[in-house]
Amino acid sequence: MNAQEEDNFEVVILGILKRLSRGMNEQSNLRLKSLGERLLGLHENAETDLTQSVMELICARELIVSGYMVNVEYSLDSNLTCDVHAVKGEGVLIIKVETGDTPPIHALNPNSFSQAKISSKISRYSPRASKFGLATPNSNILQVPYLFIKPPRDRSEEEVERIRRLCDKLYPKPPLSFDQIKDARLHSIVLIDIDHGHTREIDPETYQELQSRVDGLVTYSWKWKDADADA
Repeated sequence: MNAQEEDNFEVVILGILKRLSRGMNEQSNLRLKSLGERLLGLHENAETDLTQSVMELICARELIVSGYMVNVEYSLDSNLTCDVHAVKGEGVLIIKVETGDTPPIHALNPNSFSQAKISSKISRYSPRASKFGLATPNSNILQVPYLFIKPPRDRSEEEVERIRRLCDKLYPKPPLSFDQIKDARLHSIVLIDIDHGHTREIDPETYQELQSRVDGLVTYSWKWKDADADA
C-alpha cells in the first residue's frame, strides 16, 4: 500500500464519520469514531478495504443509534471474523457486508459464484448469532438461494445437497457440512444507501420477491456460438 492510497483511505473515512455524526449525541458519536479509528488501524496492515469499511460504518451508525453496542471486524474465533457485531441485552446481531465484487476467475459465472459465497457465509455465521443479516449497496442484487428463505424444516435433502456441491465447487474454503447448510438462517437483508449514509432493513421474503421481479425483466436468451457457426 503506497502513501497516496493510505492518505485517501483516511480522508474518506474521516469524511464519512463527519457525515454520519450529524444528529448523534456525544456518546454515540464517540462510539462511532472509535470504530472508524479501528478501521484506520486495520487498513495500515492491509486488513480491510475502503468500500467495505464505509459500508460497515454506515451499518454501525444505525445500530448505535438503536441502542446496540457495536464492533466492526470482530473476531468470533481464530478463523472467523465478522464485519459488524452488535449486542443489545442478550441478543447478538451479526452482519456480513457484501460489496458485490467478483474475482476475475469467475467473470463468466458471477451469479453462481455469488450464490456459493453467500451460502457459505450464511451457513458459517448464522449459528453464532441470535439474528444474522447480509448488507449490500442498494445498487447491488444479492444472489440468495431460495433454500435460505425457507425455514430449515422445509428444506429437502436434495436442495441442501445441491447447495453443498455448489459451495464445494466454487467457494470450498472452508468446506461446509450438510447440517451447516440445512440449519442455517438468514433473518434480514440490509440495503445500504452509501450516497446518503442510510440503511433500510427488509425481510428475506420481501427481498426475494423484489429480486424475482428484476429477474423477470430479463426476457432475452442467447447461446454462445463458435466462429464457424457464423461463417
